[in-house]
Amino acid sequence: MRELKILAVVVALTLITYWGVEPYAHSQMHPHVAPADFAFSDLKENVAPVKDLKGNAANGETLVTSNCTACHSIESKGFPKIMDNVSAAAAYGVTPPDLGTAGKLYSADYLAAFVQDPATTSKVAHKYVDGKVHPMPSYNWLQPQEIADVVAYLKDIAPKEMTNKEVFADACQRCHSIKYADMKNGTMAAFTPNDDIKKYMGKLPPDLSQVIRSRGHEYLETFINNPQKHLEGTAMPRVGLTEESQAQVIAYLEEVGDSKKAQREELGPKFLIYLVIFAIFGFLWKASKWRDVH
Repeated sequence: MRELKILAVVVALTLITYWGVEPYAHSQMHPHVAPADFAFSDLKENVAPVKDLKGNAANGETLVTSNCTACHSIESKGFPKIMDNVSAAAAYGVTPPDLGTAGKLYSADYLAAFVQDPATTSKVAHKYVDGKVHPMPSYNWLQPQEIADVVAYLKDIAPKEMTNKEVFADACQRCHSIKYADMKNGTMAAFTPNDDIKKYMGKLPPDLSQVIRSRGHEYLETFINNPQKHLEGTAMPRVGLTEESQAQVIAYLEEVGDSKKAQREELGPKFLIYLVIFAIFGFLWKASKWRDVH
């Protein structure tokens, strides 16, 4: 009986510690923020004139190839990179993305707003003061119909399906490495050289190999959607991914950084059952040995 009382005390103290202390610690380390907003509600003013227009992909192709391919590649359509990653990073601060997958990664509304005002749309306008300007110019001089045409073209040329790794590479790898994905060959290093991206961002962006373990799903789901919710004033832009694309990025981070999650979660209940069964056997064995003594 005394053992049961001791067990009850241990369980009670454990529960008090867990439910009383841990939630408080968690709230301090990971303050609650609003859920991810994949509608990007703050962009309504920029998007409104474009939202109901039907884009013309053919005209959009003309606009994109005459205005964008001086910096951006569209390799799927025969527009290769003008400069290699090192030269491009030196010129712009960060390697410009290939536009072939933009229509898959980003919603039409986000693209329309970004074309008009990249700094505000990605929530990094605070970086560009005292004469500093975003490396991509604002195309707010385009007519709403022209912006709709550009978005229509990007949507038209986008692939229908992408792997988790492909989404990560196009959405994140310009700035972030994920070296655990390919330690031997180093193919998952950031496209932008360290010195350039450090100068552009203010500090070297972290390697993301273990971020799924250190931060967890809930944090990443809101942070990728809007980093300012967690780190006000951070230089990391709002990536602007669709809900599907963001889920693929997080899935890839999990594939690399927590590949044994399913096995670990499956083993947990089995281990607890094992402990309960052997605790019962241990109690019965103890009772049988001490029965005569008592």
